[in-house]
Amino acid sequence: VEPVLSKGNNCLDAAKACNLNDTCKRFRSAYITPCTSSTSNEICNKRKCHKALRLFFDKVPPKHSYGMLFCSCRDVACTERRRQTIVPVCSYEDREKPNCLNLQESCKKNYICRSRLADFFTNCQPESRSVSSCLKENYADCLLAYSGLIGTVMTPNYIDSNSLSVAPWCDCSNSGNDIDECLKFLNFFQDNTCLKNAIQAFGNGTDVNVWQPILPVQTTTATTTTASRLKNTGSETTNNEIPTHNDSPACANLQVRE
Repeated sequence: VEPVLSKGNNCLDAAKACNLNDTCKRFRSAYITPCTSSTSNEICNKRKCHKALRLFFDKVPPKHSYGMLFCSCRDVACTERRRQTIVPVCSYEDREKPNCLNLQESCKKNYICRSRLADFFTNCQPESRSVSSCLKENYADCLLAYSGLIGTVMTPNYIDSNSLSVAPWCDCSNSGNDIDECLKFLNFFQDNTCLKNAIQAFGNGTDVNVWQPILPVQTTTATTTTASRLKNTGSETTNNEIPTHNDSPACANLQVRE
């Protein structure tokens, strides 16, 4: 039960708005249950939790799903509610943090995760010379790609209640000679100015002019349905490396139908 007055807590307001929307309330309840129910050996059934979270972000209009995930905050109570949106104790956290490159390899073995990670690398690629700090000048594509990762083994979340920095549940310990590659992967999440600007712009309602790309190319928008977003437009590949500014985006055409 949400309090009547939120006292300026935008994330609480977003949760209340979700409860007033039949679709949002139904799919939110559908993931809260498996993400909080205890089983005999573990705190929850992570597989069912992830599946329900994917349905939530695939089916609920961005106005409501993004409202809870990207709400702007001025205090810790708000940012902590935002961090708890995906029930991180089940969907995000685990007993130990794996190496990020090992987690990436696990993601590549699943066609849904592999495709969505490729989308994230492509659509949230930073570019310091662009107006939005995004190579594609399109916040909607970046937020859609980010939310698409939630409910996969690569599920990201806010790393604390003090910033907009996000990361998957992994670190770069025991990376050996691959430490630079691992840090590059992790920093694409943690220090991604494109993603941070997209989250901040949505939360502040200042993203109106950056929701569509400047060039007249056909891209995915935040209101596109999952079915059309995941239409297969190219052959599959397993080379999901982070693209650089000078390279054509790896796996740009790697998309999949669920």
